Amino acid sequence: MKRAIKTHSTDFAAILVLLVLAVLVSGYVLNHQGLRFPLIQSTPFTDYVVLQTGQAITPGQGQSVRVSGVQVGTIGNIQLQDGRARVALDILPQFRHLIHTDATALLRPRTGLDDMFIELDPGIKPSPVARVGFTIPMSNSLPDVTPDEVLDELDSDTRAYLDQLINGAGIGLKNRGDELAQVFERFEPTHRDLARVNGAVAKRGGDLQQLVNSLARLNTALAAKQQQIVQLIDSSSVVFHAFASEDNNVSKAVALLPGTLRQTTATLQRVQAFADQLGPAAESLLPAARALPSANAALKALAVPSTPIVKNEIRPFVIAARPVVRSLRPAAVNLAKATPNLDTSFHVLNDFVNMLGYNPGNTMHGYLWWLAWVDHNARSLFSSQDANGDFRNLFLQTSCASAAQIANNSPLDTVIYNLTPILTNAGLCPKQAAASATEYSLKQDHKLPSWARNTNTGGVKVPFLTKLPTN
Repeated sequence: MKRAIKTHSTDFAAILVLLVLAVLVSGYVLNHQGLRFPLIQSTPFTDYVVLQTGQAITPGQGQSVRVSGVQVGTIGNIQLQDGRARVALDILPQFRHLIHTDATALLRPRTGLDDMFIELDPGIKPSPVARVGFTIPMSNSLPDVTPDEVLDELDSDTRAYLDQLINGAGIGLKNRGDELAQVFERFEPTHRDLARVNGAVAKRGGDLQQLVNSLARLNTALAAKQQQIVQLIDSSSVVFHAFASEDNNVSKAVALLPGTLRQTTATLQRVQAFADQLGPAAESLLPAARALPSANAALKALAVPSTPIVKNEIRPFVIAARPVVRSLRPAAVNLAKATPNLDTSFHVLNDFVNMLGYNPGNTMHGYLWWLAWVDHNARSLFSSQDANGDFRNLFLQTSCASAAQIANNSPLDTVIYNLTPILTNAGLCPKQAAASATEYSLKQDHKLPSWARNTNTGGVKVPFLTKLPTN
C-alpha cells in the first residue's frame, strides 16, 4: 500500500486536498444553515416572543434575529399557545446582557419571497436585564403586515380610488424619480421646521386647555367659598401683623435656624441606624398587625360574657377590699424596705440548700445522706424503752485485731466471753478464728502451755482460750 501511495502520490495529494475542501465547504454550508458544532461553538440561550401570527416562519431555515442590522441569533422552534404564536429566539451567548425586559420585536421580510427575520429592539438600560427564558409579550411585538391585509380593510370604492391614484402617480413619475428626490430633499428643512412648530403648538394647546380648565375650576371653588376667603384674608392680616410685631424674634429665630438645621442633620444621621433596624422590625410586625382584627373579635367574644362577672362580682369585691388594701399599705412599704435583706437571705438559703443537695458521686456521700444517717441514729437512740424506762442504744465499731487485743489484755471474764464468739467466727474474723482453732488443738494435745505464744498462729496471742472450758 505504501508503494501504491508513493507511485500515485500526486493523485493521493489531490484526493486529500479535495477531501479537505469538501469538509470545509460542508462545514460552511451547515454553519450558515443553522447547524452548531458542539466542540467549537458555544450553546446559545433561548428567549421567547409572542406574535399575533407566525406566518412564513420556518424553524431550522436559518431565519435570523437582528438588532440594528446585526445578527444576534436565529429563530428556533415555534409553538401555538392560547391561539398565539410563541417563537423561540436562540440568542448567541455574547449577547446575554443585551436584551432588557422592555424589549420589542418586529417580524419583517428580508426579501419579497417572505424570507422572514425578527428585528429586535433590546430596550434601555434602566430596565433590568432579561433572564434566560424571558418571554416578550404580544403587546411589545408586531407581525408582518402584507399589502393584502391593508387592501382587505378597504371597501371596493376606496380600493378603486387607490388603484387610480397609484397608477396616476406611476404615470406622472415615470422617468422623473430624480426630480422627485430633489423635491423631497428641498422640502426636508421645511418639514423639520413644521414638525417643530406643530409639536410646540400641540404642546401649548394642551397646556392652554389644561390652564383654562384649572382656572375655571378654581374660580368656581372661590365663588362658592367667598365667606371663607374673607375670613382667610382677615386671619392672614392678623397673622402678618403678629409677624411684623415679632420682627426681632423672627430675625433671631432665622439666625438660629442654621445651627438648628445642622443639629437636626446630625441627629438624623445618628437615628439612621435605628431607622435601619426599625424598617425590618416593622415588616416583622405586619403579620401581628394583620392578626389584630381576629384577635379583637376573639377578645370581644371573651369580654361580652365576662362583663356581668366583672360588674356584679369582681367590682363589688374590689370596692369591699379597698379598706383592707389601704391598711396593708404601711405593711407593704415596710416589706418593700425589707425586700433587699430578704432577697439576700433567700440567696444564702438557696446556696445552703444547694450545698445540702449536692451529690459528689459514688466515691463519697453527700450531706443529705449523712443527715438521714444522723436522723436514723437519733430515732434509734431516743425511741427505745422497756419496763425500766427509756434506754439509749449504743453502737460500737472496732476491728478484729483491736477486739483480740482487748480480749488478751482485759482482766474481765465478761469481756472475754462476749468477744470470743466473734473472734472464733471464721466469717467475721478469719485470721483470729484460724489462730484460735490451732491454739485450741495444741492445748488439747498438752503440747503447749496455755500462756505460751504459738509460732503457728501467725503471731496472734490467744491466752483467752485458757479461760474457756475444755469439755
